Amino acid sequence: MTQKSGQEILQQMDSLHVAPGCLAVWGLGQMGVALQGDDQRVVYIDPVLSDVVAIKIPETADRFQRAFPAPLEPGQICNAAYVLCTHEHLDHTDPLTLGPLAQASPGARFVTSGWAQAALDEAGIAPGRRIPITVEEPVELDGIRVHAIPAAHYEVEHDPQMGYRYLSFLIEWNGVTFFHSGDTILYPGYIERLKGLPRADLALVACNGRDAVREAYDVVGNLLPSEAVWMAQTLEWDVLLPGHNDLFAWNTLPAGALADAAQKLNPRQKIHALQPGELYYYVR
Repeated sequence: MTQKSGQEILQQMDSLHVAPGCLAVWGLGQMGVALQGDDQRVVYIDPVLSDVVAIKIPETADRFQRAFPAPLEPGQICNAAYVLCTHEHLDHTDPLTLGPLAQASPGARFVTSGWAQAALDEAGIAPGRRIPITVEEPVELDGIRVHAIPAAHYEVEHDPQMGYRYLSFLIEWNGVTFFHSGDTILYPGYIERLKGLPRADLALVACNGRDAVREAYDVVGNLLPSEAVWMAQTLEWDVLLPGHNDLFAWNTLPAGALADAAQKLNPRQKIHALQPGELYYYVR
């Protein structure tokens, strides 16, 4: 495991050989990650590499300034094959990141629900570069299979034209299965949906919790640490990657909360907290 920034990360991606049955994961902060399989392609999920919330909603800047520099500048990302976004909130679908990224990676395709199309419009991403995704059938991306599962932030919202608003993704690639929760809480039927799909080897889960104080400021929360550990145990995930707990210092829980929950519920659960710019190399 190493932690780099800027061109160092891109050089690491270029030079890394990912063996069959393995997956390379770089942390980007919040729920952002970059994945690489054995064919050198790189898939980015929910990259937020600007100060988009403070810029777009300046009245919230005192609470929503970035807590750390972006490990990559959006315009540096010249190697994106696909970019997946779980929903249209600015800290998941960031037009200030996606626009420069799309220019630097002219072959990249963008996989989102209908709800995020306005953000792609703002980023200047042509319709021909967009791949719609629904919960009915997985999307095949030249050997990468992506399943979409409805998420609830706090409700499961659905529109007949735009589909489900919030999504979780399950990605099968190079013999490894990677789960990305997006923003969600548990809802009736969520666990059952996940049980009907391949078991995740790695699971990045938004577990910064929720409480009345943050909700008073219209901040919608996510899974509690105990819920994330319980999900990992119930679904037999191998490694739990806690997410959504670093970009905005005001919207976090103590770093040890997940470890405390695991100690009570499942002490043998493997947990790794990705740092921005860090490479985590998973061997199945």
